[in-house]
Amino acid sequence: MSESPILVEVWRGALAESVHRGAYLVVDTDGRIVEAKGDAGRAVYARSAIKPILALPLVETGAADAGKVSAAELALACASHGGEPRHTEAVAAWLARLGLSERDLECGAHAPYHVPSTQALYAAGQQPNQLHNNCSGKHAGVLATCRHVGDPTRGYIALEHPAQQRLLRALEEMCGVALTAAPVGIDGCGFPQLATPLLALARGMARFGAPDKLPAARAAACRRIAAAMVAHPLMVAGTGRFCTRALEIAAGKAVVKTGAEGLYMAAIPAKGLGIAIKVDDGAARAAEVAMAALLIRHAGLDAAQVAAFEALQRPPQTNVAGRAIGELRPAPGF
Repeated sequence: MSESPILVEVWRGALAESVHRGAYLVVDTDGRIVEAKGDAGRAVYARSAIKPILALPLVETGAADAGKVSAAELALACASHGGEPRHTEAVAAWLARLGLSERDLECGAHAPYHVPSTQALYAAGQQPNQLHNNCSGKHAGVLATCRHVGDPTRGYIALEHPAQQRLLRALEEMCGVALTAAPVGIDGCGFPQLATPLLALARGMARFGAPDKLPAARAAACRRIAAAMVAHPLMVAGTGRFCTRALEIAAGKAVVKTGAEGLYMAAIPAKGLGIAIKVDDGAARAAEVAMAALLIRHAGLDAAQVAAFEALQRPPQTNVAGRAIGELRPAPGF
């Protein structure tokens, strides 16, 4: 990683105070590289960035139709949400329809990412529960699939559980890579993570966004999930979050999803392109700047959309008093 190129600079006044190194790829559905910097073959944990692909079994098994899963709930299955009431209430209602509750979620609890929601929670004398976990929608989607196909709902986060094996097959098929011998880690929400080449992830997202060459049922599932994310961007992330803003601005020209540790992915449906970014030091702020810059170049945006993304690729840095003292920006030659 020490050899990775500088992607993003952090400016304070007249000095570039810090830099973020990493790698990125823009590829088509066949894996042909359109643009790249850094090591295309490096294996990474995709973390939450692959949630749109992991939502495929929810649709393909018939669980979404049988459970009358709404488009908003389908977007939640792809979400790294902020734990706002709109998120927690929707997940709770979904679980209730399944005869389950937040106690059946194996993701653990953390405070909402959305600070006002955390403040309101503690002001009411309440503690965070599993519904506030940013991955609770993904877990609800997996539980819905388990209920539909008859798999046990306990232990669904274990790699050997049938639910995880379904997710693994979907990931391998979409990315065109075998992962049985890949290094394995555990995500923050308990799901297994299999190290996947960055190139394969970008190709998987290209196929997700432009699924014409896939079997009809899978292509329909990809389109349904992407449409849900575009229609309900606030469910995918939340107030003030980059994913939500990018989905709103792109208006269907790109489907964007964050992952932890500086991993970001996107699909550009009309051009059949996929983007995968990994920032070496794990900084989400740098991955967001890089994603904005790549969407400006590749997503076929109009002038207003370009202007909106230009603001996202040069976010201001402020001091404690709220005064602008610098900015992040793409590195020269990015």
